[in-house]
Amino acid sequence: MLTIVLKNFVLLFQLWRNSYHVFRSVSQITTKPETRISDILRREFPKATEIVVNDISGGCGAMFEIHLKAEEFNGLNTVKQHMKVNDVLKNEIKDMHGIRIYTQPVVPSK
Repeated sequence: MLTIVLKNFVLLFQLWRNSYHVFRSVSQITTKPETRISDILRREFPKATEIVVNDISGGCGAMFEIHLKAEEFNGLNTVKQHMKVNDVLKNEIKDMHGIRIYTQPVVPSK
């Protein structure tokens, strides 16, 4: 009886492990909305050193997380940085369920 339980446990663990890797691979694929949002941000923040857009809705395109480091944020507080991003993405945001924005100014290199 114990060997049957152990065999079933091992099988379930292997299935879980394999499905986790498949899910992780699929979730890392860039969606079209992610690409569109990244392109808009690159155009509007040409001095950005980092632009990362992730669909965190599971692939339906309803919720995004954005990480943006740009010189354009120098001298602005966080609220004003986020207001700039919201203004740039206002047409995209109206179709979203939610958005997480993380911004950071970048000191220009000399």
